[in-house]
Amino acid sequence: MTTKVVLVVSFILLMPSCEFSKTLNKDLVTGMVTNGTGLSCDEVYLSSGEEKISRSSFTYGEKIYVSFDNIEGFKKKEGNAIPGLQMLVTTQSGDTILNYPDLYAKNDQGFNLSPLALSTNLIVADPLHSRYQYKLQIYIWDKNGTGKFSATMDFSVSPNQYIEIESKNISYNEIYLYSRVQGKVLTGNTIPSEEDVYLIFEGLKGFVEEGEMVFPGLSMMATDADGKVVLDESDLVGEGGMESSNFSTQLAPSFIFSGANIKNPIACEVVIWDKKGENSIRAKIELNVE
Repeated sequence: MTTKVVLVVSFILLMPSCEFSKTLNKDLVTGMVTNGTGLSCDEVYLSSGEEKISRSSFTYGEKIYVSFDNIEGFKKKEGNAIPGLQMLVTTQSGDTILNYPDLYAKNDQGFNLSPLALSTNLIVADPLHSRYQYKLQIYIWDKNGTGKFSATMDFSVSPNQYIEIESKNISYNEIYLYSRVQGKVLTGNTIPSEEDVYLIFEGLKGFVEEGEMVFPGLSMMATDADGKVVLDESDLVGEGGMESSNFSTQLAPSFIFSGANIKNPIACEVVIWDKKGENSIRAKIELNVE
């Protein structure tokens, strides 16, 4: 069991005719640092789905929520607190990847809630990429006053751990599962039955080009837990070629598994090879169909 340790340092300065408060907290597990001037918060936490998490590594395509519970210190206007919230994601060198200047810009009436909880979310996908590290910065401010609160955290993005890649001189940006019906990346190895699921390859490079064309082959094979072959396609591309720009942008073979006689897990293998050269890439994953 992981033990969560939080280091808390608080400063309260009393001055004639006014009160100034400042809080500084660091979560030693996630590395998240929160800093408040005039605004305070009982708890700042991460969650994925409905589960609270204490980690700073996320799977490509994962949706992460950052929640601020019982945030206090707002000056009220007609009983309402009116917050602003900026979310910024940068590279470790400081280049901006995502910038949402104010996610509450359209809510000019504010909130009449007690306790007040604010939240935002980040989908860890394009323009973010796996095998890179980033910095998440969230800034909250009081539009009726001068109070401020911030949360910053370094995090890394990992590829889907269930997809095994074997490459022979082929490079790529991302390889991941995608559900068209759900409209999202699948970060595990469980897929819905009777729905199109794509194994998406982005940024493939290393294929011989002829007249801005490449000539790949693409095979798919799947067997269930009993060794029954449930999918066998020797070459989905056929004799023709593909424009190299479209090919390198995205290649998305799909599959549908259905039927009560299929037994989990299903071992699925996709091979893409160069018909004009000797390079190839192979992706393997064991799938559980629900």
